[in-house]
Amino acid sequence: MNAHNDFPPPRRGPQRVGKRVAASHRATKSGRARRVAMIAARLLVASTALAVLAGTGLAWSATQDIDTGFTHSTALGEDPPRSRGGAVNILLIGLDTRKDLNGNDLPQQILDQLHAGDGTEGGYNANSLILLHIPADASKVVAFSIPRDNYVPVTGIPGYTQLKIKEAYGLKKAAVQAMLIERGETDPVVLERRGREAGRASIVTTVRNLVGVPIDRFAEISLAGFYDLATAVGGVDVCLNNAVDDSEFSGAVFPAGHQHLDGAQALAFVRQRHGLFNGDLDRTHRQQAFLTSVAKSLRDSGTLTNLHQLSELMDVAHRDVVLSQGWNLFDFARDLGAAGSVPVEFRTLPVVRYDVIDGQDVNIVDPDAIKREVRAAFGQETPPAEPSATTSPPTTTSDTMPLPDAMPLPDAGQPISTELGDTIPCVN
Repeated sequence: MNAHNDFPPPRRGPQRVGKRVAASHRATKSGRARRVAMIAARLLVASTALAVLAGTGLAWSATQDIDTGFTHSTALGEDPPRSRGGAVNILLIGLDTRKDLNGNDLPQQILDQLHAGDGTEGGYNANSLILLHIPADASKVVAFSIPRDNYVPVTGIPGYTQLKIKEAYGLKKAAVQAMLIERGETDPVVLERRGREAGRASIVTTVRNLVGVPIDRFAEISLAGFYDLATAVGGVDVCLNNAVDDSEFSGAVFPAGHQHLDGAQALAFVRQRHGLFNGDLDRTHRQQAFLTSVAKSLRDSGTLTNLHQLSELMDVAHRDVVLSQGWNLFDFARDLGAAGSVPVEFRTLPVVRYDVIDGQDVNIVDPDAIKREVRAAFGQETPPAEPSATTSPPTTTSDTMPLPDAMPLPDAGQPISTELGDTIPCVN
């Protein structure tokens, strides 16, 4: 395991050394027994998985195939800043595209299920961005949702110094592809793949600069991936505070209360923003509920200890998921599973106000306040605050839109806490 991003073994306390050898031996045995009992629950999932693999004669090389089947990306850079002390920060990127990794349109039968238009729609917006922090002892996971309309500083995108954070991927991809075409590149697969790599690097850099903490790993998943993942785990359980009918846009038509959604319905659930009280900000809570439900399905179904189910899940992931270079998902799932039922605290990055810039609705944020809040939530030292020139947009292009009294800004100080896989929160 890599010391900087995998869970370390449980630390042993100091051993008592007595003068009597027999008493010391008994104390050592007793202490060892207590320690074994304390970590038994944490190791249950991993031990069971390994037992199943060994019992069925599955070679270690087969588990390596799970990792080698993924598309890996070098978008983190050659020597990125890393978290210290064994903690790990993971950026989850939900990409709003109707194309596969080679730039081909998805099959029509899949597009019909997605209820998301054809391959010409959606572009390459990073509509879902969630930053996970897992401390070295895996005692609690903190997950920050990053609203897609946050208006943030960017670098390296021609013609832009600020934009909606969701656009940092697609605009960089388009700029790099245009440059390659000017240089004579004509292969559409090369253009797609190199453009996407540039987009990934752009969104990682933009998020890292905004939150002020390292990003150790990332995973990118497309619309089809959301659908395939929900289908592979047998659907997801959700709870809605109110009935919704968004048949015109996302296809979300659900009654209030607890219900079980299939893959297509689950995608509609996480995509809906029209008709919700807080629009995109309510959608971030749905994404959080989706992740909680998937975790519950994986736990309850025993997927990680069932070779057939694990194989199906990995097939889905191989098609739809891109991982940062060096991330072995099998080892990660095993180690996180060994941690048992982990408390998860879902938060949303704070927003100062809503605004309209160049005809677009945006969220105005305070980058310094965001850095302080993220560092505090991750248990990291906070550097002295510096005045920020990017807190507010240029007045020449801004038409401030006051918020109605009935639409409060999200309160990042009231995080949603849950046990991973234990509770499905009710959302709007």
